[in-house]
Amino acid sequence: MSIPRVQKPPTDGSSYIINRMDGDIFTMPGLRGTFRFYASEQQTDNRISVFGWDGPADDQAFHHHKKTHDCFLITEGTMKAYCGDQCRILSPGDFCSVPPFTIHKPTPLGPITRVLPLITPAAWVNFFRDASIPFNGLMFPEFVSADRQTSIAQMLGPDFEEKYDNYNEHVENPPPVTPWTEADEVLPDGVVPYYLKYNSGPKWVLGGVSSRPFITTTQSVISFPNTHHCLVLLDGSVEVTLSGGSPTLAHAGDVIFLTAGSAFSIDFKTKYVRIWSYASGDGIEALIGAAGTPMKAQALPNEALEIDEAKVNDACKTLGIEIV
Repeated sequence: MSIPRVQKPPTDGSSYIINRMDGDIFTMPGLRGTFRFYASEQQTDNRISVFGWDGPADDQAFHHHKKTHDCFLITEGTMKAYCGDQCRILSPGDFCSVPPFTIHKPTPLGPITRVLPLITPAAWVNFFRDASIPFNGLMFPEFVSADRQTSIAQMLGPDFEEKYDNYNEHVENPPPVTPWTEADEVLPDGVVPYYLKYNSGPKWVLGGVSSRPFITTTQSVISFPNTHHCLVLLDGSVEVTLSGGSPTLAHAGDVIFLTAGSAFSIDFKTKYVRIWSYASGDGIEALIGAAGTPMKAQALPNEALEIDEAKVNDACKTLGIEIV
């Protein structure tokens, strides 16, 4: 059996493939963007939510969460990202990690900004679900009409902040935008707010596959032993096969959700493939880091490097990964 293609994430605990323009689609009062959920509470056992946030230049309030960890990864356009006492302009490939209690404000600058956020625990996105306005258009509600001006408090009630772990903040003097620094090119050793510049940070290569993590279990406030994978295919094509099943071809623009405990293989079908991999714990990215070698070059090697099978087996034992 091949992996099914769906337009909305199933709730039966199965793996699936969904296009980036599909998913559970929501838009919020007064905002001009859309939120397309590829995997959230029901698919990941409340571990992570992965979604697309697309829209033009827009604004929102400063806020913080007490339990929720936000991450923002830019794929198109630019975003002004306030995070604690810092502010940066994020471009495609740039990343921002916002742990609990960090006051933040992600502000799309357009002209079209596309973001792939990661949130844990997954249930926080019910804030979007319960304050959503129906949207059946193609991209996003660029021109906010009068019927979209209902306030979030009117929709969710006056106690929505505690219920949805979303606390608005009045910031009298927000931090100014400052240039990127060398500190934005390394992963911190712990759970702190940080930015990571595109193509910086640690890099490993295993065979012909490289890994450049934006965040690992070291920087995350929560991780889980049984790992769900949500793979966003940005370039190229791959064949994905579940144990005992037939291969399914996926292309750029597809999102592949592989439920925890499922055995899978990925076969690269084009010369170059780029995937942004989201996982609820140590998964294939951690395996590449543990079994691979540090990588100094920006480009992939022209030929796949030799793989140390003993090192791979040791890494799998450490990470709880089974090769079948």
